[in-house]
Amino acid sequence: MEMPDIEAGTVVTDSDSSRRPQDNTATSIPNSGNLEGSSHRATKTTRFKDEDDGVVEITLDIQRDSVSIQDVRPVDDSGSAHSGALVSPSSSRGGKLSSKLRQVTNGLKLTNPSKKVPPSPAAKTVRKRYDRSKSSAAVALKGLQFVTAKVGNDGWTAVEKRFNHLQVDGMLLRSRFGKCIGMEGSDEFAMQMFDSLARKRGMVKQVLTKEELKDFWEQLSDQGFDNRLQTFFDMVDKNADGRITSEEVKEIIALSASANKLSKIKERADEYTALIMEELDPNNLGYIEALLLQSPSEAVARSTTTHSSKLSKALSMKLAPSNDTSPLRRHWQEFLYFVEENWKRIWVMTLWISICIALFIWKFIQYRNRAVFHIMGYCVATAKGAAETLKFNMALVLLPVCRNTITWIRSKTKIGAVVPFNDNINFHKVIAAGVAVGVALHAGAHLTCDFPLLLHASDAKYEPMKPFFGDKRPPNYWWFVKGTAGWTGIVMVVLMSIAFVLAQPWFRRNKLKDTNPLKKMTGFNAFWFTHHLFAIVYALLIVHGTSLYLTKEWYKKSTWMYIAYPVFLYSCERIVRLFRSHDAVKIQKVAVYPGHVLALYMSKPTGFRYRSGQYIFINCRAVSPYEWHPFSITSAPGDNYLSVHIRTRGDWTSRLRTVFSEACRPPAEGESGLLRADLSRGITDSNARFPKLLIDGPYGAPAQDYREYDVLLLIGLGIGATPLISIVKDVLNHIQPGGSVGGAEPGGTGKAKKRQFMTKRAYFYWVTREEGSFEWFRGVMNEVAEKDKDQVIELHNHCSSVYQEGDARSALIVMLQELQHAKKGVDILSGTSVKTHFARPNWRSVFKRVAVNHENQRVGVFYCGEPVLVPQLRQLSADFTHKTNTKFEFHKENF
Repeated sequence: MEMPDIEAGTVVTDSDSSRRPQDNTATSIPNSGNLEGSSHRATKTTRFKDEDDGVVEITLDIQRDSVSIQDVRPVDDSGSAHSGALVSPSSSRGGKLSSKLRQVTNGLKLTNPSKKVPPSPAAKTVRKRYDRSKSSAAVALKGLQFVTAKVGNDGWTAVEKRFNHLQVDGMLLRSRFGKCIGMEGSDEFAMQMFDSLARKRGMVKQVLTKEELKDFWEQLSDQGFDNRLQTFFDMVDKNADGRITSEEVKEIIALSASANKLSKIKERADEYTALIMEELDPNNLGYIEALLLQSPSEAVARSTTTHSSKLSKALSMKLAPSNDTSPLRRHWQEFLYFVEENWKRIWVMTLWISICIALFIWKFIQYRNRAVFHIMGYCVATAKGAAETLKFNMALVLLPVCRNTITWIRSKTKIGAVVPFNDNINFHKVIAAGVAVGVALHAGAHLTCDFPLLLHASDAKYEPMKPFFGDKRPPNYWWFVKGTAGWTGIVMVVLMSIAFVLAQPWFRRNKLKDTNPLKKMTGFNAFWFTHHLFAIVYALLIVHGTSLYLTKEWYKKSTWMYIAYPVFLYSCERIVRLFRSHDAVKIQKVAVYPGHVLALYMSKPTGFRYRSGQYIFINCRAVSPYEWHPFSITSAPGDNYLSVHIRTRGDWTSRLRTVFSEACRPPAEGESGLLRADLSRGITDSNARFPKLLIDGPYGAPAQDYREYDVLLLIGLGIGATPLISIVKDVLNHIQPGGSVGGAEPGGTGKAKKRQFMTKRAYFYWVTREEGSFEWFRGVMNEVAEKDKDQVIELHNHCSSVYQEGDARSALIVMLQELQHAKKGVDILSGTSVKTHFARPNWRSVFKRVAVNHENQRVGVFYCGEPVLVPQLRQLSADFTHKTNTKFEFHKENF
């Protein structure tokens, strides 16, 4: 093999080291003989003159058909090699020679005849122990995962400490390598990694010095993409020739897909292998160079880094200076931020608490000045003060659940600017807690204090009580309990206690263990029926309020005055709901998608108007005649149909999916989903098999106020994307030619005041764990890509089951995505033109980008999904609002 860039001497054995002639001419490296002789191992040395005219002596260790570098030493002018003066691979001389040495090694391998040698018994034992039947790709991928999880967390100090404990005569044995670097739990992978690192450095010895260990550890602890990828392919490329065959590529694709939970990519491994080989092996050699696999993701990493640095630099110029380190001022500033963000809740809660306190004090003072106070004392004043707050709260607790009224107020008036209607259910719970406190004070004071004091009062003290309790003193405690006021009060307390307990999340969502005897009494049905026992509670409350012992004038019995209007309003709501949901909607199309999602497309009821972001209640009598469940509307107001996407997460949704699946068929070619049924094309023979659906709504939700913002930042987790998809479609309808920008609000009349559609830009981030989830809204994604010519809507799909871009375990997935999108314009995960990102987004970077791109604008942040992300998004919204001139307003909706 010709080596044109170095000057080589003749190859001599160690026994001939006394006669090493210098030859300054470029010569080819001769074959040192058949390496398969009686001795399967030989040591050869050779000398090279580098570009600085220095001479280096290299010792090669040859074992059958493999060659590795054992020693590299400088040679002085006298021709003597310096003992112990090794040439470091990181030195300039070592760096210049590294590529040459690799060529020499490969040349010796190529010139050596290949001959199979039966493995020795010892080799068989090693093979069995380390399971060499596993493919190198499988071992490499699993080993890389193990390294990522275990190595690099302790720091070199901890590794050095373990080395000092495990070393023998200053050397670390190969068998103790994993334990030393903190890679405990898998000796096999640790030794595979040791072999890979040693092979890369041309080492054949089974021990390491502390300096060599540090060199190994620095590579393993480096979390950089290039380093991780190189480590991975070093483990795959066992013969160190730098080549990956098509079979290895296919295996890596399949293993990477499995590691990232991408079953569809695994099924199409042959197709994607051909795609990669076509791109990186244009000469059909049957292999590709391992280093070529870095290029697509390197470009992504470089562009991402550059873009992020530009954003950081731009944002740093906008950040408000904060040089004040005073804790007092810092806490004061945090308090002001809290007030600014929660001022609506604060004034409503302050008003409610103030009214409750005022009513309590008013009634307390009133009874403080009555004759009964001289017998029962502060007990009766406390009981009556609590009773007054109870009447107020029993009236108020109905208003937050009057959904039709709230939806009308927030859609037709400006009251929503000062009243937090999005917190209606939370306010309902707070009032219920106030009711519980009032019941405890009122009933407790009467039963434990007032009645015993009256029974044991002297005749003189009892004399003023005769107009209220009769001339004859009540004989015993039972007299109070069996009276109308007594038994009605006790029954109300029992019913409210049952309803309150079963409304708690662990009961309502049936989270009790199967072994718990109370499990059969929990669930949504138990919550629904016990909550409707309040009809009885309100009836008893009126009876109880008219049977008072200490009040005889009818106009002073004010219980009915408190609750009359709220009960009337709530009753009207129920009547409207009953008539509005009387007729079943016509099912047009049904689709069952991966991820246990059922999509229902139905006809719009006459006069049905709604806004994107709102929701409806659905009832299916074939599943349960009484249960109504809320679901976000996924169609846009401009669509001629109504659609919802329902994920099966409980008994009711599971049964609903089952009854609709029975009327579906497998999808035709080009259709998405697992099962489908389309009745909108005139097919009527399946109509009878579909269960009837009743709907009620629409009802207001936080996301419906999106039209008030210049910029939208829509964030959905999993099925939480449903209300946001409707917003995306509505924005798309408005930006198209002929869109109703500035038109009347949905649900309005011809006389309604027109409101301008303010949104000029929308960012949609959808994060899901399963690749099959992208089928849910594939049509919407394609529609946006096709019709949004001005790129007003920016779509970002994220698959969190895939390791983030820059991780070697997803390197091939990134490459496949780049190639597939470049050649066909289709994403490998979603099947749309929208490119899918890997892992979860960096939310701070997302907010940073929006803040830089939209100065002096209001950004509506709308989140829907699990509560886990709420604190982070709320904090980021507050941070960027206060530190930039872009105002972020956060709205959430949890499932």
